[in-house]
Amino acid sequence: MTDATTATTGPDPEVLAEFETHRRELCAYAYRMLGSSFEAEDAVQETFTRAWRSYDSFEGRASLRSWLYKIATNICLDMLDRPQSRARPMDLNGPGRPDSPLPMPQPDYVWIEPIPNALAFGADPAEHASTKDTLRLAFVAACQHLPATQRAILIMREVLRFSASETAEALMMSPASVNSALQRARSTMSKVQPTVTDGFDDTDPDQRKLVDDFVKAFEAYDMDALTTLLKADVALSMPPFDLWISGPENVAAFMLGTGSACRDSRMVPLEGANGLPAFGHYKPSEEPGVWVPWSITVLELEGDTIAGLNFFLDTQRLFPLFGLPPEWREAA
Repeated sequence: MTDATTATTGPDPEVLAEFETHRRELCAYAYRMLGSSFEAEDAVQETFTRAWRSYDSFEGRASLRSWLYKIATNICLDMLDRPQSRARPMDLNGPGRPDSPLPMPQPDYVWIEPIPNALAFGADPAEHASTKDTLRLAFVAACQHLPATQRAILIMREVLRFSASETAEALMMSPASVNSALQRARSTMSKVQPTVTDGFDDTDPDQRKLVDDFVKAFEAYDMDALTTLLKADVALSMPPFDLWISGPENVAAFMLGTGSACRDSRMVPLEGANGLPAFGHYKPSEEPGVWVPWSITVLELEGDTIAGLNFFLDTQRLFPLFGLPPEWREAA
């Protein structure tokens, strides 16, 4: 093959296959930066496109992984040139009353979105365990408080374990500037990041029972049983609404009032979102035996209680992302 042909066609399939081995960790990185599964996938695709086009100029002075991260970082920084950072409802205001009417929904770009485990985690369980804490909704939301460059430095240094020199190369900064920015990022995160809740281990029988008990109570719409599972300061949120509810009694009152359309729901287990237990949540339709999309529901656990009930209501976008069907019918 001539040099001209190589320049036209780009790298061979083996190189493209090597790109693919980095897809999930790049997607997880872009998600931490951007707070959106959809934007993260777009960023990774654009990373591969640029890498494919410029592969002939890759001189191998750095590893392919570092080179791809450099490209991905520049793309994410460009995408973060926007006036508003993504957030969770509890980042925007205090808790609402359970009898409060639902406010007008906010645009999708306002909210931290969930990410399927399958997009962010590789097959190595050890790698999964070491990185899933930094994919939690609370961590990703806290990162949004950082300026974009500090955000990239914090993630590259403390999550991905890049050296100061590697990070400086990716961002075209000096190592001293990287270390200074990292200290500022750590200071901000110490103020805005909530206490880390327990991780979810699906091999832990106690945690499995907690999640199973939640599903039984919710599908039965047994609020007495449900409230016994909830932490005293449990938070229920429902993006794209900025209303959120705190406390078991308030959650129960909301579910029996404004949220009563959830009665007789079905919770279809997912492989997980953000390293947490998650469900495709279907509500009853007007046709008997047929349930329709209501939310992607993600649970946050702490000890032997549920600390967070996250109902992401943008089902038109999120159900296809999680591979869920547009309706649910119970088996005969």
